[in-house]
Amino acid sequence: MIETIATTPLEGQRPGTSGLRKKTPVFQQKNYVENFVQSIFDCLEGFEGSTLVVGGDGRFFNREAIQIVIKIALANGFGRILVGQGGLLSTPAASNVIRQYGAFGGIVLSASHNPGGPHGDVGIKYNVANGGPAPEKVTEAIFARTKEITQYRILNAPDLDLDALQKLRFGAATVEIIDPVSDYAALMQKLFDFERIAALFKSGFRLRFDAMSAVTGPYAARIFEELLDAAPGSVLNATPLPDFGGHHPDPNLVHARHLYDLAMTPDGPDLCAASDGDGDRNLIIGRGRFVTPSDSLALIAANAHLAPGYAGGVKGIARSMPTSRAADKVAEKLKIPLFETPTGWKFFGNLLDAGMATICGEESAGTGSDHVREKDGLWAVLMWLNILAARGESVDAIVTKHWAEYGRNYYARHDYEEVESDGANALIDALRTALPSLKGRQFGDLRIAGADDFSYHDPVDGSDSAHQGLRIHFEDGGRIVYRLSGTGTAGATLRVYIERFEPDPARQQIETAAALADLITLSNEIAGIAKFTGRAAPSVIT
Repeated sequence: MIETIATTPLEGQRPGTSGLRKKTPVFQQKNYVENFVQSIFDCLEGFEGSTLVVGGDGRFFNREAIQIVIKIALANGFGRILVGQGGLLSTPAASNVIRQYGAFGGIVLSASHNPGGPHGDVGIKYNVANGGPAPEKVTEAIFARTKEITQYRILNAPDLDLDALQKLRFGAATVEIIDPVSDYAALMQKLFDFERIAALFKSGFRLRFDAMSAVTGPYAARIFEELLDAAPGSVLNATPLPDFGGHHPDPNLVHARHLYDLAMTPDGPDLCAASDGDGDRNLIIGRGRFVTPSDSLALIAANAHLAPGYAGGVKGIARSMPTSRAADKVAEKLKIPLFETPTGWKFFGNLLDAGMATICGEESAGTGSDHVREKDGLWAVLMWLNILAARGESVDAIVTKHWAEYGRNYYARHDYEEVESDGANALIDALRTALPSLKGRQFGDLRIAGADDFSYHDPVDGSDSAHQGLRIHFEDGGRIVYRLSGTGTAGATLRVYIERFEPDPARQQIETAAALADLITLSNEIAGIAKFTGRAAPSVIT
């Protein structure tokens, strides 16, 4: 039943920040998925008879790719394969299943927050035994293998029925189709005070959670409306669709603007929230108050002790370098370590495994903890619900009090999406060359205190990661960061992060664009964005 098929290498199979992502037609090429999956298994050792977890976000081509993954995994010697019903597993749920069942690893089919459909994006990544994304040394080995692969092994068998909960036997190996929601929901009940949150809903608290026709729909419906008794209709777009209903499944203020507009009405819901295509990102908006992902990380860290699963306190906080330094103030007050890492959740894994950090987050709306090894959108919403229930205050009141105590980090991210790669790389190269000459330069009232190319030394395994983003620091505490994103599938995405700290409560209610106006102008001037990219304005501002 096992066939060995001759193949040849295909171009462009280097994994990015979180796996391999390309346009759907690219993944549909002959042997494209087969080559990459076989390359993953060729770089692993000691998995004979072990357990592999497989699932995805339900986007277009998800089912077809999962059939291929299962058959190649069986042909290569895995003894037990756990597959989410319907091919569905949110990314944090997949991480939980890997950890809970002691799996060797997992294959996650997802392009996260990227659009789906016949002309959208597809993604695939390998997660290791701790439930987190494979480290760079593994992904680089996989990429090297894709350039020399000559054959793959695959089971010659009919496609499996992914919709029925069942156990299928293939010789000594088994494939189990499992409920994708139950294990995850059980974990959330251990971490959060469901009785208290249910009482909050019973008191009249109103939630609107938009699953964006993506993978978190079944999870949100089960947890919010069934287990917590939120009002029927609290979960919107709960049915996962292959093209996400034609919408972009990124929970930001552009693609989820309707939630912002709803929350800003006088009689809006108490909390509006959303998650993305694979369930690892979040959006938090209280009535009259949008909470930036950076502020959300800081607020969660400061209040995590209110949730039963974190009653013992926070051991440490980790944030990606471009994320605002709001969490730094919390770590300082709690007298716990603050770790600044490169972008990519895999960098948090070592800190979590070593017990050095408890709460982690990225400015790109990813927040999580040591409960899994991925960021977790529903976890963040439940944490906010637990905090709101425990404090008995509105989102706006909690945020305002936090700023008064810790100061406010005004923060914005400007994305220049799908710009020409040559121009984007030339911009970074030119700016990197100019860094040594920037210290001491004066621009109006702004004086540069220093500039550098961020590098990271992992305190756990001793590995080093260079060229992780260009930073410009100002004497007044402001900061501009430039980096190229690794999550796109066409051209390049230039991200520019602008930040300023404001300790005075009297100046903490200014519109963000106004508070950062001079730094925004300077961010374009210093890097020559218009010159190198041809763009006069960013595609998205968050």
